[in-house]
Amino acid sequence: MTDWTWKYAGYDPAEERLRESLCTLGNGYFATRGAVPECAADDVHYPGTYVAGCYNRLISDVAGRRVENEDMVNLPNWLPLRFRLHSGEEAGAWLSPETTTLLDHSQTLHFSSGLLERRTRYADEEGRRLAVRQLRLVHMGDPHLAVLRTEFTAENFSGVLEAEASLDGGVTNAGVPRYHDLAADHLTHVHTGTADPDAVWLRCRTRTSDIRVALAARLTVSGDVTSEATPLKAVQRTLLQLEPGCTATIDKTIALHTSRDPAISDPLRAALDRVHAAADFDELLETHINAWDQLWRRAELDVPGEAGSILRLHLFHVLQTLSPHTAELDVGVPARGLHGEAYRGHVFWDELFVLPYLNLHFPEVSRALLRYRHRRLEQACAAARSIGRRGALYPWQSGSDGREETQELHLNPRSGRWLPDHSRLQRHVGSAIAFNVWQYCEASGDVEFLHTKGAEMLLQIARFWADSATYDESLGRHRIRGVVGPDEYHDAYPGASSPGLDDNAYTNVTAAWVLARTLDVLKALPAPRRQELVERTGLDGGELELWEDVSRTLHVPFHDDVISQFDGYGDLLELDWEGYRKRYGDIRRLDRILEAEDDTANRYQASKQADVLMLGYLFSPTELREVFKRLGYGLDEAIWRRTVDYYLRRTSHGSTLSGLVHGWVLARARRSEAWKYCLEALQGDVADLQGGTTGEGIHLGAMAGTLDFVQRGLPGLETRSGALWLDPAPLPELSSYGFALRYRGHWGLQVRLERETLNISLPASDRSPVDVRLPDRVICVQPGETCRLLLSG
Repeated sequence: MTDWTWKYAGYDPAEERLRESLCTLGNGYFATRGAVPECAADDVHYPGTYVAGCYNRLISDVAGRRVENEDMVNLPNWLPLRFRLHSGEEAGAWLSPETTTLLDHSQTLHFSSGLLERRTRYADEEGRRLAVRQLRLVHMGDPHLAVLRTEFTAENFSGVLEAEASLDGGVTNAGVPRYHDLAADHLTHVHTGTADPDAVWLRCRTRTSDIRVALAARLTVSGDVTSEATPLKAVQRTLLQLEPGCTATIDKTIALHTSRDPAISDPLRAALDRVHAAADFDELLETHINAWDQLWRRAELDVPGEAGSILRLHLFHVLQTLSPHTAELDVGVPARGLHGEAYRGHVFWDELFVLPYLNLHFPEVSRALLRYRHRRLEQACAAARSIGRRGALYPWQSGSDGREETQELHLNPRSGRWLPDHSRLQRHVGSAIAFNVWQYCEASGDVEFLHTKGAEMLLQIARFWADSATYDESLGRHRIRGVVGPDEYHDAYPGASSPGLDDNAYTNVTAAWVLARTLDVLKALPAPRRQELVERTGLDGGELELWEDVSRTLHVPFHDDVISQFDGYGDLLELDWEGYRKRYGDIRRLDRILEAEDDTANRYQASKQADVLMLGYLFSPTELREVFKRLGYGLDEAIWRRTVDYYLRRTSHGSTLSGLVHGWVLARARRSEAWKYCLEALQGDVADLQGGTTGEGIHLGAMAGTLDFVQRGLPGLETRSGALWLDPAPLPELSSYGFALRYRGHWGLQVRLERETLNISLPASDRSPVDVRLPDRVICVQPGETCRLLLSG
């Protein structure tokens, strides 16, 4: 490994799914998994190509019920390129890692150039040795193009090699084993054809969403090419004469369009025109590298050692999923990237961990992702009305149109049982959206968005929280009942006939924060805009008075002088943690273990992931104390430390986000243990700590969250009140590193920590200074100036 490459040596079928996910190439419009092109989908390999926002809905019969699911669609496979050697007039078997002796095999992901390089040496039954080198790119400059270059070198023989390239429309969504009982045949009306001897095409539609998809492929080779259209495949073949030590090359260039693309009339015509006009491999590589150079300049990151290598891998995959091309699309943040079919490609609250990083590098992408939510505001308001509430109820899982996509049943692989899924009661997703609106506007200075679309979303989310709160005279406080918190293990009280919990602390505190911030925004709105908003939404003064009251009186439960995860959490049973670790080893998915034992996590003080401690992730210590103070509670350092200690002992970390949040919180509360959790967050996908899940798609929120941990967590960086706030807490294991920021129009703002020194500089090309506030001083960084500050004072 180096800072700029990620390499796998050797071939291990058990590791292929993981490698395919982590070697995915994409450009924000589409992505293709890093599968070996000569292998079809099977138990080992899973080539998959996904276009952002391309969903389809199917109905399945599961456990005696008809269940409807919307999935991100696995599109026709453009990768296939297989080859075989001829012996005289006879063609040998197709070569593949499973059927042929492998002498060497490696895959190298080149971050700087966005290239996947694969090298394999085969030896056939006759002892002929064939070296294969492939270079693959999904073009970052032109989001509709991809290229596969394959170089064949005969090491010890002369002979004929036959190569067959194809576009394969016979694909289904089959990348997640636990979904195998669900309908997966999303494509229909597959047609293929030949455009000329060098080009073929394939077109199809999604079954219910009726998205038209078209691919065109061009084969560039020194020999003749023959083309054939079969019912599900468009095939091209060529014969190459190989000589010892000489290399023969095949370039396969493809173009991909869908009917969701702007400025086209027909996807097939657009794909054919684009593939015919595409430059040769060398020119495409040059423009592709130029596009990546621009991204790396905007996301400059300098972290030493293994942590730096993993962070660069994380950044690479964030940029491939959410690039500047994404700013042109109507899409959200897919929780598992464009890298696989887990979570069905849905949009969760993971944007809470993604946008804070993007805000300070690619604010135009953050704005586009927030516009995805705004376009679905009407659907969210309809969802609130359906349960008798005002305002906006955003779905826990969102897809194409913003309706609730959370499954009604989920499979426990340990017990084989399909169980009711109540995770749609995680209504705190609305607070995450409001938080992202606020953070984006603070970081970018985008007043126009805040005063228009942002204000509308904030208002309707605040309205929902105020209407969800009921007044309890015995407490003298408002309560929010019947919800599920971030923990997810707990979805009901033990023995209860209906799901939902009361007064989840995270839900109530963030709801209070949303109400307070929305009131601030409404007060700051220009009078004409405020009048328009009031008229459009029917806002009245009585509502504002209610919001003010609820924002100060929401109930936050406590027990044993710590914040309770929800009302009654302290009354639950203690779990025998050591006993379960001895019996099962990995207990991250403790909920599945308990259910397979005919028990339930609802009975125990055991959390899947950070819940209460999420408050320490969202808010700085000062801001969190202010929120609790507004609610009428004291939250001193001792209470918070006891709360942190309490939940550290009772969390199984069944989510890749959990280690990230705990590392973030401990960096502030108790640095000696923070690095353990930081390492878990860094290793989550590369070591597949969740036991096979990375092969189904990366965990984008955790990847972006580790980047943000370096960018905001350790430096204590906040964007508020028109200034950058810094309160560094470097860890001994990561005390020297640097990064660039884009803040309110300032390009190339550099921040560097060198143990006890903080350096901040602005390029001379900037035209205005930046105010930086530290706990004990305020500095004004001038263009062309570097401020060097001793953190000890």
